[in-house]
Amino acid sequence: LDGKRYKRETNTMPQWAGSCWYFLRFLDPKNTTALVDAELEKAWMPVDLYVGGAEHAVLHLLYSRFWHKVLYDRGYVSMAEPFHKLVNQGMILGETEYTGYRTTTEDGSTESWISATDVTEGADGKPIDRKSHKPLATIRLKPDDATKQGEVFVLKADPSIRIDSRAYKMSKSRGNVVNPDQVVEDYGADSLRLYEMFMGPLEASKPWSMDGVSGVYGFLDRVWRLMIDDRAEATRLHASVVDVPPTVDQNRMLHKTIAAVTRDIENLSFNTAIARMMEFTNFFFKVERRPKAAMEQFVQLLSPFAPHLAEELWQQLGHAETLAYETWPQFDEAVLAEATVEIPVQINGKLRGRVTVATGSDRSALEAAARADEKIVEQLAGKTVVKTIVVSGKMVNFVVK
Repeated sequence: LDGKRYKRETNTMPQWAGSCWYFLRFLDPKNTTALVDAELEKAWMPVDLYVGGAEHAVLHLLYSRFWHKVLYDRGYVSMAEPFHKLVNQGMILGETEYTGYRTTTEDGSTESWISATDVTEGADGKPIDRKSHKPLATIRLKPDDATKQGEVFVLKADPSIRIDSRAYKMSKSRGNVVNPDQVVEDYGADSLRLYEMFMGPLEASKPWSMDGVSGVYGFLDRVWRLMIDDRAEATRLHASVVDVPPTVDQNRMLHKTIAAVTRDIENLSFNTAIARMMEFTNFFFKVERRPKAAMEQFVQLLSPFAPHLAEELWQQLGHAETLAYETWPQFDEAVLAEATVEIPVQINGKLRGRVTVATGSDRSALEAAARADEKIVEQLAGKTVVKTIVVSGKMVNFVVK
């Protein structure tokens, strides 16, 4: 061109176009003759689960589906859809901010507090008194200045004054950004990891709370003390951890925990899985003899959530190899069944007592147990039972006159 030679650029679609099919190349990254080996593509696609933010779904995943369908129409892939399931994780917001409002004088000094319910926005977007339309001063409060009253927050010094509580998207301008490196330094990587999963449902947006991080750190410390003698000079198992079979109640708690954590992980309900492990820890802290086998299975459940602590405990329990490749614990449905069940007893539809009966008791056994209860005997005294309604395993209701 004009006596000058140019080299043609053939790579005309870098960046986003390449990112639209990276999941296919991951399957066969060193293949120099094809995008992906056909057998590998059939074996691994579609992607089982894709986790990404809402913006990610609108942009990247939209283009990915388009790109994938082009590849499908051209015969390069065997499946029309690239992703089997999509979950949009919620945003982690900054810590909750508490805001109060005060009336002001002409010279700008503040006077009395005013409840947030009496505040509205003026034409300039600044807060004003809803009644007088006078400007108000916005006061940033400390968490200790606020207290919860029902579903709202009020001023601790004057509970009649309602205040605003809100968590905002993290930004440098608001000064509410949390540095994860600092959290790791102060509390450890497992605490950070566990807290992010314990904050709430995966899909929900949630405010950050350092008190919450501290609480999770305390739980992990409690797990450590459940199995390790923290008073010993050297790291060693707690004397209560012994190689004995679990009792019936201990075994039921173990299998309940395995079943619940397994189900919750499959449903991506990580917060409730952690709550189940907290219940397990509280239960076994109260027993004098903690079966080693039960502790080992619990450590396996904890591993995906707090891998560093779990590996350390696994080693202290006598295992030289990592637990990462151990088989996931299995639960026994028969063990989960309670030996007894509590049944409510009603009289004319109103709850009057509860009785404990053997699980699986028939209708006659339920009625007999209800009639034998002292409180129910007193309630039925001098009355005629017109009808007895028994919902097996659920409830007994005496209709009287």
